[in-house]
Formats: sequence, structure tokens, C-alpha cells
Amino acid sequence: MSINVKELETKSEWKEFVFLPEKIHKNHSNWLHPLYMDDKKFFDKDRNPSFKNNKAKLFLAFNDQQVVGRIMGIIPTKYNEGKEVKCARFSYMECYEDKEVFDALLKAVTDWALALDCQELIGPMGFSDKEPQGFVTKGFEEPTMFVTNCTYRYMKEFIEENQFNSFVKLHEYEVPIDEQIKTRYEKFIERVSRNQQVRLLEFKKGKQVKPYVSGVFELINKTYQEIYGFTEVTEAERDEFANRFLPLLNPKLIKIIVDQHDKVVAFVIAMPDLSEGIRKARGRVYPVGWIHLLKSFRTSKRLVLLLGGVDPAMQNKGLDAILAESLFKSAIELGFKTMDSHLIMKDNKKMIAEIERLEGHRLCKEYTIYKKRIG
Repeated sequence: MSINVKELETKSEWKEFVFLPEKIHKNHSNWLHPLYMDDKKFFDKDRNPSFKNNKAKLFLAFNDQQVVGRIMGIIPTKYNEGKEVKCARFSYMECYEDKEVFDALLKAVTDWALALDCQELIGPMGFSDKEPQGFVTKGFEEPTMFVTNCTYRYMKEFIEENQFNSFVKLHEYEVPIDEQIKTRYEKFIERVSRNQQVRLLEFKKGKQVKPYVSGVFELINKTYQEIYGFTEVTEAERDEFANRFLPLLNPKLIKIIVDQHDKVVAFVIAMPDLSEGIRKARGRVYPVGWIHLLKSFRTSKRLVLLLGGVDPAMQNKGLDAILAESLFKSAIELGFKTMDSHLIMKDNKKMIAEIERLEGHRLCKEYTIYKKRIG
């Protein structure tokens, strides 16, 4: 077998890159299609602002004329400059159970990174921490949530055989939503509200949220500095992220706290789990996929925690309790039964402890980002 890895050159190769995963995961019951409307924009260098702020290459692996694998190489320019490191990343890696193909894809990104003076290769990791990251290393039998990776067990085996070491571990929890989870926080609310000059904002319409989007991203840039892989969100990236996700959000599941100057000091954003609708639509919104998504949006009983943050100057003052009580109250009223924590760094002891204090929590998946010295 002769494996040839090449950078994308044609529109048809770009299309092969986008749709290859659904061929590889054809018989993978837990795999979830991406929303192809988003992917087509994300992998387009002219439409995704992240390509302008970083170096990136898309590669396909061929066995004769058949496409058998893909990988994306990224050099996070701003992150490297800020941290004074020389790292490259690989991401969006897919291949059949063939180590020769896997190795060839890794080598292509490694050679490209070395030519640009990089000293280490990290992945799976995209432009930012807001993209799918890590190979699944526990919970292979669990269903896949939106914006997370779904990988076969052999991907873990192949990367470790290439002498990549575990670098960052991420945990995903499932927590039941019932009255006990809400009442856990109620005792804090009156005291916090009385002692802090803050105001909780709740919303019924998306247009009510828009004036606070900039403040939310300013707080994200301020509070996410210690999360591995995070780089400040630019104005263009903020607009892209807001346009991508706001239409999928129920404003009743967005909670924001502002101070006396109307400045955002804390927030939490959750959304219904749309995986059942995405699966039925096979990732295609048009012509009729939107019907499945809309039904999932209205009937899902699983809540997905997307983002949250508290201004460092306001931490340990109970604002997180106000957010939690309000979010869970709305979730119960909307009929949600469980919550998915999304991905939490294993080293985030405070957040992990908060989740594990909740009755009935269950660690359902672990993802691992790997690292190897190449320079």
C-alpha cells in the first residue's frame, strides 16, 4: 500500500475533506454529524477569520485515488507569541483503522511544523478551546454531544504508539436536573443579592441579549487566560461565534449579572442538546433538516452547559450561585431532566469539585490532548 498525503488543492478535495468523517463513521452508532453549514464556513480560508490570524494547512491522505484520511495543521501565532513558545497543533484528524495512514498524516503536519521552526506538536486541538479537542480516552460507548470529538479507540492507541504523551485531560459529566439541584443554591441568593450591588438579567427574546454580547466576550477574554489553548477573541471571531451560536440558543437559558454601571461581571450560557435533531438531519440544515433541529430544540430534555465566567474581582462572592439557581429554575420550568457539563479541564479543581458535589453526577467521558517534542 502506498500512502500519499497532500495539501488540498481543488474544490473537490476540499469537499472530500469536509465529508470524509461521515464515511469513516458510517457504522459508528455514537458518532454525530457536524452541522455542515458551519463546517463549510469554518474550513473556508476566506470566510473564517481564524485563518487570517494563524498559519494553517489542510491535508488529505490518499491510497491510490481513494481518500483514506484527513488532518489539519495549525500554528497558533498569537498564542505562541503571548506564551513565548513554538508549538504547532493538529486537529480534525480522521482515518480508518490503519496505522500507516495515521502515521503518514502526523508526519505531514510534523514536517510542515518543523519547516516553520516549531518545537512541539499538540493535539487534537484547533484554533481555540471553543472547538472539538482531544481524542476520546474514556466513555467510548457514550453518545456524542454537539461540538465535541467522537473518535474510535484505535486513535488513542495510534497516538500513544507514536510516543505522544498525555498533556491535558478534559472531563464531561452528566448531572440530573431536579428540585434538589436548584434548592442547593437558594440559601445563598438572598445574602448575595443583599451584600452585592449587582443585578441579574434574564431574557425572553434574543434581541434582548445582543447589547450584552460584547461585555460577555470581554469577560471571556479576561477570565479564560489560564485555560490551555485560549487566545483572546478578536472582534471578527466574536461576531462569527455569536452569529454561529445565537440562533441555536434559547434566551431563557442565558443568565447575565451586571454591576451598578451595567458592566457584565458574570454570565452562564446553556443550550438544549440538539444531537438527536442533528443526527436525523445528517448534519444538513436544508432543505428539510431544520425541521428536525427545531423539534430537537423544542423537545430536548438534556441541557448542555456551553460557557460561563465570573469577573476575578467578583469571585468567591456567590455570583455563581445566583447564576446556577436561576439557570436550573428555568431548566426545570422548560422540562429539562439532565445537564451535560461540556468539557472541563481535569486540573480545574474548583469546577470539578462543584460538579461532583451535585447528587447523581456521573463522569461519562474523558478526552485527552497529547503533546510531543519534535524540534
